[in-house]
Amino acid sequence: MMGVLNVTPDSFSDGGRFWAPADALTHGRRLVADGADVIDVGGESTRPGAQPVPEDEERRRVVPVVAALAGLGTPISVDTQKAAVADAALRAGATIVNDVSAGRADPEMLGVVARHDAGVVLMHMRGEPRTRQHDPRYRDVVAEVGDFLAERVDAARAAGVAADRIVVDPGIGFGKTAEHSWALLRATPVLAARVPAPLLVGPSRKSFLRAVGAPDDPAGRDAATAVTAVWALRHGAAMVRVHDVAGCRAALAARARVEGAASRARPSRRAPSPGGTTPAVTVGGRAGGT
Repeated sequence: MMGVLNVTPDSFSDGGRFWAPADALTHGRRLVADGADVIDVGGESTRPGAQPVPEDEERRRVVPVVAALAGLGTPISVDTQKAAVADAALRAGATIVNDVSAGRADPEMLGVVARHDAGVVLMHMRGEPRTRQHDPRYRDVVAEVGDFLAERVDAARAAGVAADRIVVDPGIGFGKTAEHSWALLRATPVLAARVPAPLLVGPSRKSFLRAVGAPDDPAGRDAATAVTAVWALRHGAAMVRVHDVAGCRAALAARARVEGAASRARPSRRAPSPGGTTPAVTVGGRAGGT
């Protein structure tokens, strides 16, 4: 599970909350305590209409936070499209680059990843952050996104990135309508089988969740996020990227408990007793009922 840490004043969900370095570090430690497997630190908002951040400013935002969090023992990812920012963050202790442009925005990016022997997340996005939601259209969104991700895996490997360092992300909400995003989520098993790399899914707090009654306030979409995250992990995703790590961990634990109880409660395979009565049901190793 990848926990989101935005050190920006304008991110769509939590912009400004962790803008101060001390607040960012506190939240990063909380994500680790809540069970994050990776912390994803970003210094440039990619919400629709977001303005680009100069390289020096983005580096100033993320590198001190990455350096401080690297000592916690949890892998750190840097969410950036800029090779120079990625390079600085990797030198500061990050081990993964999460690039929403899949290495297309900066031609040096994949080379930087390869030189550091780092991991990389290659995401699909139609257009760029400022324009990505301007009337996105696809003939077949699942096929087109799958083909794109497979091509970017090939590009990364050609640049020298090790195959076992590559993860792909279909980019839910990035240059997609709500229905495109739902189609991609439903196609998690298809994409996991189609693309030769582990699949990361990022549904967290995104506007497509309003179709199922989630509120306009992104922070109120955590329940819907947890359901979609659990479903994705159950159907082929290797990782999910979320803001509310604790809530998603609890949802995963509940699913595991229910599935374990259901497995233990399946009827015995013994033949029915003479007279045709139903065999006993074994619950927790003991015969009985509720």
